Amino acid sequence: MSARRKEGAVEENKESFSEEKRSAEEEDFEEAMREAASSAAPRTKHGPPKQHIILNIPEAVDDFLRNFLRRAGLSQTLDSFEAEWYGSVQKLLTETLRTSPAGVFFIPDALTHRQLLQSELETVRRETDLLRKEVLAAGESLVRMQRERDFHRQQYRRAAEDKNRLIEDFKQLKKHLESYEPALRKLDDKYQAALRQKMLLSLEKDRVQNTTDARLSQEKPRNKTERSIKKSADKSSASTSRHPKDSESPSSFSLSCSIKAHKLPISCIDLHPRKLILASASDDRSWRLWALPASGEKVGQMVLTGEDHSDWLSGCSFHPEGGKLATTSGDTTVRLWDFSRGCCVLTLSGHSQPTWGCSFHSCGHFLASCSADRTAKLWDLNSQRCRLTLRRHTASVNSIRFLPFSNLLLTCSADKTLALWDARLGVCTATFHGHQHPCNHATFDLTGEVVASCDSHGLVNLWDIRRPASAVATVDAGPLGANQVAFSPSGKMLAVASNDSLVRLVEVDSHAVSSLSGHRDGVQSVTFDHKGEIVISAGSDGLINVWSWYK
Repeated sequence: MSARRKEGAVEENKESFSEEKRSAEEEDFEEAMREAASSAAPRTKHGPPKQHIILNIPEAVDDFLRNFLRRAGLSQTLDSFEAEWYGSVQKLLTETLRTSPAGVFFIPDALTHRQLLQSELETVRRETDLLRKEVLAAGESLVRMQRERDFHRQQYRRAAEDKNRLIEDFKQLKKHLESYEPALRKLDDKYQAALRQKMLLSLEKDRVQNTTDARLSQEKPRNKTERSIKKSADKSSASTSRHPKDSESPSSFSLSCSIKAHKLPISCIDLHPRKLILASASDDRSWRLWALPASGEKVGQMVLTGEDHSDWLSGCSFHPEGGKLATTSGDTTVRLWDFSRGCCVLTLSGHSQPTWGCSFHSCGHFLASCSADRTAKLWDLNSQRCRLTLRRHTASVNSIRFLPFSNLLLTCSADKTLALWDARLGVCTATFHGHQHPCNHATFDLTGEVVASCDSHGLVNLWDIRRPASAVATVDAGPLGANQVAFSPSGKMLAVASNDSLVRLVEVDSHAVSSLSGHRDGVQSVTFDHKGEIVISAGSDGLINVWSWYK
């Protein structure tokens, strides 16, 4: 009994010693873990917590094994189990402390787990506060943008309403204007008819006045009859001396001089108002002045030349005073040249296509031009601007001419018509219909009562300006086209420049036709001198031929 008691006492002492030893080791381990946690706490960074592995020790199994061994009386086995068990746990904790990347080991208890969760909760709360502030700021900006959107939407609606209202007003005004167009056309037709009637009345008035004067002169006393007969005889003899060709045959003209004026075709010539000086315009982009040969001479002399156009020249015209020259060109411009300066002093731009011809008003302050853009323009040379643009023709306007000492302007067009304009008002007073082919040129005689025109098939029409409905006479100067016509100073003869290299002379009264040959290519331009004794022609061969009348 005593031995068993001793053994039981020894076992109790061992158990108490092992429990004390185990409690001491646990207290030392907890203190070491606390120191490690306190030293590692400042190293932690705020941010999303990392996922740590918490070691879960099955304490219920540990207690079960101890109680089982203790009941079974296996004290040595219990001691070995406790030593090996706690040794393995200590070793596992030491390796975990060494191998942990953060150098921190979390004690596997509820307190440490609570601290980890609390730190994560604080981090989440801070992030929540930041997100709440950002959401509030975004909400304020959204409200502000919505207000701006509503404001701009309202402004857009107002602008759209104003636009729709303006469109409606424009449509109403357009309809209102269209309702007035028939009335305006009727008024325009009445106005043009009144202008024609006025012009016809003025012409009739002049004729009646001339007839009355003639009758009064016939009713003078007989003692003055002989004196009047003598005066009329003197006048007839003077007229015969001035225009001998009018009583002679047109075949009395012969070629007296030929001038090689240009290397390229000559498109137009014009005679100086008072002197025997001729201007020529050519496809070589230049114009030249020529002193025509006097009686007995065979050679013409070039006086002046000018080059400034960028394309071929189509026409030229002398200023009434003779000191300037106007030229038209394929570069769509009209240029004014001053002989005293020897250069271009004015360039008139306004046509959109090549210009074909020009003509000065008798006062010299206005210049008319025609173009392939279907318009004719009246230029004010003092203000250097376009005063009027005449639109009626439906095709290219090929020639233009002022009636001497008048405001009437004559144009002809490729639409087969001629038009008479009042240059003061810019209205068409008469239209001449009768050509079956495009008209190339038209001109007046000096009296302004007869108009001659030619077309691309060589037909020449003579018109009475007071009866534009139909031509008075038609002369065939074909078979090829006629490029230009010109009246003699007396008005009894007409020169025609033909494409068949001939110059045709037409007697206005008898309509007899004769020809002058001397060009090697088509004749483009023709004119008479101041007395009607010389015919001057120019053609595509670059020649200027001078034809003189001989007895």
